Amino acid sequence: MIRTVGALVLAAAVAGCVPARAPAEDPPAGPSAVPLVAQGFPPTAAEARTRLAALTVAWGRNWQTYARSAFGDGWSDETDAPGGRNGCDTRDDVLRRDLAEVRLGDRNPCVVLSGVLHDPYSGKRLPYSYRKPSEIQTNHVVALGAAWRAGAWAWTPARRLVFANDLDVLLATDKQTNQEKSSKTPDKWKPPRTAYWCEYGRRWTGIKAKYGLTVSPPEKEAVRELLATCD
Repeated sequence: MIRTVGALVLAAAVAGCVPARAPAEDPPAGPSAVPLVAQGFPPTAAEARTRLAALTVAWGRNWQTYARSAFGDGWSDETDAPGGRNGCDTRDDVLRRDLAEVRLGDRNPCVVLSGVLHDPYSGKRLPYSYRKPSEIQTNHVVALGAAWRAGAWAWTPARRLVFANDLDVLLATDKQTNQEKSSKTPDKWKPPRTAYWCEYGRRWTGIKAKYGLTVSPPEKEAVRELLATCD
């Protein structure tokens, strides 16, 4: 009888009545190998001084017409900016690039589960956990409102979407400091950590030059002062 039952089970398996074991799943694919920073960015201090001198000097325009929605609805991977089209959310790209001690998700390697930010603006050490409220925000170095006043008001929606998701424009920063910065230009706000002034000036100038944005007279002088700290 035992032999008969065993034969029946074997026959059923051959006939397809007993579910076969599912094949092992392939390991999840990681983000594609797209650079998270453009080559040569930020420019050196000498390059930044040259580019700053070449920027068009003009007062901001059309500030009253600015709307965040003009730069797209949230983050988008569908751009050709650094980090674009790599299969990961823009904010996740920023966290993977800027955090230390990073632990990525097993199912989705784009997602940062934990890490530590050494905030460039304030010098604060900020732990990050995917499942806990965070004091880390994603900051546009040249804020969207500042870019709008400096010429982005005349761009196409597609170009504004690229700017908003360009990793060269973005930094992971302390939430409170980011909110204090808001859309201010360097004549109105500078990072409280003076050791970062040189790089801040280099990044600011690199972004303005990359996108052909204007600078106001006070802004240009403030950036010149930032770059002077590189010496």
